[in-house]
Amino acid sequence: MNNLNSILIEGNMVRDPLFRSTPKGIPVCNFSIASNRYFRQDSNLEKEVGFFDVEAWGKLADACASYGRKGRGVRVVGRLKQDRWTGNDGKNHTRVAIVAEHLEYRPDFKKAGETASEAESVAEEAAAAPYSAIGEGQGGFSSVPSMSMDTEEVSAISF
Repeated sequence: MNNLNSILIEGNMVRDPLFRSTPKGIPVCNFSIASNRYFRQDSNLEKEVGFFDVEAWGKLADACASYGRKGRGVRVVGRLKQDRWTGNDGKNHTRVAIVAEHLEYRPDFKKAGETASEAESVAEEAAAAPYSAIGEGQGGFSSVPSMSMDTEEVSAISF
């Protein structure tokens, strides 16, 4: 019996996705996201930012490399994976990453005649808005590309 290992996280991509293939030719795409958490402390609104590494495999990695870019809002559904290794110095190291099983992207906010940096600042402002202000079931992701590992075709992306 498998134990429950599931995660859902929303944030913005910190850098452009890194696409590569394993020696056996399996595509893998790695990226990091920043996820903001807002909370009240002594009547002040505080912000906590967490940075998380994500990896996508197979057709999901291909789609991730096509649609992903720095600053783009993304929702990741997946599982946690822990890597352990011994470094050259003999010390044990560990790293926890998210293995994506489903990705959804926020729509691009770039308008005609707008530069990419202006579009990124608009996207960051939209991401900074508390999700509770958006409304029930309207996380801003309803009309964006969505893809899952369990789909046979990347063309199954819903728009």
